[in-house]
Amino acid sequence: MNGNATTTHRNVALLSVASLMAPLITTSEEIDRRLKPVLTRLKLPTGLLQRVAGVYERRNWGPNETFDDAAVKAGEIALREAGIKPSDVGLLINTSVTRKHLEPSVAVRIHHGLGLPSSAINFDIANACLGFVNGMTLAAQLIDSGQIKYAVIIDGEDADEIQSNTIERLGRPGIKRKDFMSEFASLTLGSGAAAAVLGPADAHPGGHRILGGVTRAATQFNDLCVGSVDGMFTDAKALLRGGMELVVSAWTEAKRDWSWSNMDRYILHQVSSVHTNAIIKATGMDKTKIPLTFPTLGNVGPASIPITLAQEASTLKSGNRVLLMGVGSGLNTAMMELVW
Repeated sequence: MNGNATTTHRNVALLSVASLMAPLITTSEEIDRRLKPVLTRLKLPTGLLQRVAGVYERRNWGPNETFDDAAVKAGEIALREAGIKPSDVGLLINTSVTRKHLEPSVAVRIHHGLGLPSSAINFDIANACLGFVNGMTLAAQLIDSGQIKYAVIIDGEDADEIQSNTIERLGRPGIKRKDFMSEFASLTLGSGAAAAVLGPADAHPGGHRILGGVTRAATQFNDLCVGSVDGMFTDAKALLRGGMELVVSAWTEAKRDWSWSNMDRYILHQVSSVHTNAIIKATGMDKTKIPLTFPTLGNVGPASIPITLAQEASTLKSGNRVLLMGVGSGLNTAMMELVW
């Protein structure tokens, strides 16, 4: 094995994965209408979100709905589907990028909402869009070590505020083409929630084995995508170029320990058609084995991988090999193999 870049798991299974969709739909056509004055002034065409990013819709929460309430509901669904009682959970990891405040953690609100025991460890992991896969890896290691028996990995995202702030700012006088394109990615973001339950494979023969995976970092690109509730600012070309270099490096080195060229399904972090096509070209993946949710859900941050997996689950058969894979701003990449 290639040192600390590769992890393997002996006795861990994914017992369930669940998602919760935000109920309101915001179309790219609607955003175009709201941005019409600035698009006209900058001589930019409408339809960029659809043609360039491949994003036609994204979801938003309704009145009195919050991302952490949604995360709790997703967790309740996942626990119910896994057949695991809250009292048996030993670990809760929240991976949400969204947060109402700096402290306390989002995890404490979800821990309380799920009715987990005081013995259940709970904390946040923040690693941009890779957080959920990182959380699964850490939980799997703790299960393998015998420190815990069951873990819940959870994520809730709310893109409403960043979406509104971005549209308002782009409409101000003085905005230039360069400014507009640096915030373009903010307009692709969507809201949603997801949760997964992990446990010992030997106690759950019907579970989906988590075999392990690889991680890689290219933190010299740490300033290419920087986000807050005000907006997400990117150098899109440099970000794509650096991200693909990182993916190719990790994919090539992984061949030493893994064989991922012919998986039954590739569950990618959902960013855009440009991003997906670049990964396909860089790795040689079979495009027909890559389900897409970004056209109708947008980029739901760390929740996008489990949301896509949850939607794809009914089409998977026992024994199917599944690769979870993403690139997160910073830059980091992670790839994790499951056997369904």
